[in-house]
Formats: sequence, C-alpha cells, structure tokens
Amino acid sequence: MDFAKLLKPEAVKVSASVSSKKRLFQDIGDLAGQAYDLDANAVTDALRAREALGPTGVGHGVALPHARLHGLSEVRGAFILLEKPIAFDAVDQEPVDISFALLAPEDAGVEHLKALALVSRTLREPSICAKLRANHDPATLFTILSEAHSVKAA
Repeated sequence: MDFAKLLKPEAVKVSASVSSKKRLFQDIGDLAGQAYDLDANAVTDALRAREALGPTGVGHGVALPHARLHGLSEVRGAFILLEKPIAFDAVDQEPVDISFALLAPEDAGVEHLKALALVSRTLREPSICAKLRANHDPATLFTILSEAHSVKAA
C-alpha cells in the first residue's frame, strides 16, 4: 500500500472556511465526491456515522476520519489542511488542523487496515506534520505525503 494508490492530487486541499467537525466532513465529502466520482452526501453521512462510534482525532492536531462505502471498489484518501484548527474531541483534546480521511469498500478488510496504518504511521512523524503545516499549496502537500512514504520505505 502506498500513497500513490491511495490518494490523488485532486483529493488534496487547504481550507480556510472549516469551523467545525460537521463542516469538515461536508468538505471531505465534496472533495472525495469530485476526485473519485462519489456521492458527496453518502461520503459525509458515512463519516458522521463512523464518528458517532468514537472520535477519530488521534492527537497532535491530526484526525483520521474513515468510513466504509457501498459501491467503492478500492480504498481512497482525501487530505485537508485547515488554516485554523477546529475542536474535534481528539484523544488529547487538542484542536485538529490536519485531516486525512480514508474511504474503503464495505468488504475491504485488510486493505483498509493497511491504509489506516500507513496514514497513521506517516502522520505520527512530527517532521512530516511540520512540513504539511508550513505549506499551503495542494500540489506541495501531495508531494510531501507521497515522498514521506517513499523515504520510510527506503
């Protein structure tokens, strides 16, 4: 599993308008809908349903919302960098400004877990998060994420 299979450059964005977790999930739905030709409302609803089971804020300003979707054929990602951190009920109660959403087929099993592990490992690195926070160009953010994995794999 690598970022090249998981994330398209079109699924990376910087947002100045997100002020709540609810709005973030709507933005993720819109972004994933456009990038992967998905129903934006279905994505948003699936993320909200999963979040109701327990918060996906993993700490240090990072959230990894994820959900399973009917009709999706492979695991996909969407990345949003927030210009202003938002309350997210994260495990450390810190606000979130880095959000990497994972969308998986209903029967994804191990592929979903591999993708979640990859993203989690990558975004646990303080140096990578610092680079992401210092850049507000979606193409640069995509490159940082892509290269972070290739450096780890080497």
